[in-house]
Amino acid sequence: MALLETVNLEQKYDGHQVLKDINLNVNRGEVFALIGPTGAGKTTLLRLLDLLELPASGKIRFEGVHVPRSGKHRLEIRRRMSFVQQKPLVFTMSVYDNVACGLRWRREGGESVRKKVDNALHLVNLAEYSNRNAKTLSGGETQRVAIARALVTEPEVLFLDEPTANLDPVSTSKVEEVLAHVIKERKATIVMATHDMSQGQRLADRIGVLIGGEMLQIGSPNEIFCTPKNTEVAELVGVENILKGVISEKDDNLVTIQVNGSTIQAVSDFETGEAIYAFIRPEDITFTHKKDLTSARNMFSGKVTRMHQVGPLVRIEVDCGFNLLGVITKTSAEELNFDIGRKIYASFKATAIHVIRRWV
Repeated sequence: MALLETVNLEQKYDGHQVLKDINLNVNRGEVFALIGPTGAGKTTLLRLLDLLELPASGKIRFEGVHVPRSGKHRLEIRRRMSFVQQKPLVFTMSVYDNVACGLRWRREGGESVRKKVDNALHLVNLAEYSNRNAKTLSGGETQRVAIARALVTEPEVLFLDEPTANLDPVSTSKVEEVLAHVIKERKATIVMATHDMSQGQRLADRIGVLIGGEMLQIGSPNEIFCTPKNTEVAELVGVENILKGVISEKDDNLVTIQVNGSTIQAVSDFETGEAIYAFIRPEDITFTHKKDLTSARNMFSGKVTRMHQVGPLVRIEVDCGFNLLGVITKTSAEELNFDIGRKIYASFKATAIHVIRRWV
């Protein structure tokens, strides 16, 4: 039985639909990440799950029991959850007192508070900051205080809204280390919204893709990033080669796809004549000067139309009769002496292609 579940959940603000027909479940001890573009409804969904808002329609179940729209039972369930906002606020008091406030509001005191606060501060690696004024901390340290404050009440579900959105890379790394430690030590149930795709891959057991208020796909990180169900998900997770084609031949599970007068081979269960999209990740494409022997079933000659450096990588676009985008290191690009207009070869394996049906 799922710890947390939604059934046909919807939300509207001033007549505008923000969430539509959301059905998901979160298991105890699971880390579930929500990814999607800005404005997709991630924060709204977290607030509904945390019982901070009432939905326009639909149900939320906690441990299989429907959560009422008001009353004592709803409050009791709400007290079993904690929420860390994207920009958490800290009070003008010590780090210790900031973390302790939730316990004191619940009328805990004495040795119990001291022990729980000390444990929470150790968990987020801020024990030595106990007496510091929380207002003097950096952004990353403030976020860790907020996480400790949320954990100190020992919630059954922890909600995180973009936990590293406003942090520099060093602070982001430290917060992720804390979260990984919390996941390991507490076996915590966490639902987090993040704009950072790789963060979702690193931390989550499962990922939900929310676009335009609709949950378009739920699955493991590998399923989301390697086998997206539609073009919207593919574009979001960085599958930048989306080729429109038709299956012209099939030999067992090896299919031949017609794409702009060219043919590519892929592994697929679809039948001859079906209209499809073929997804190829940029990192799965290999570029060479010569038509070398290779195990890859797909090799095309083309001209470099664009090169763009992004940090240590170079994005290369090639016109092969259809456009292909690949990524290589800056060092490799220099060694191969690639340049605009140069003829090169692009190759990729049949197993590197993910095929989905195209509705026409």
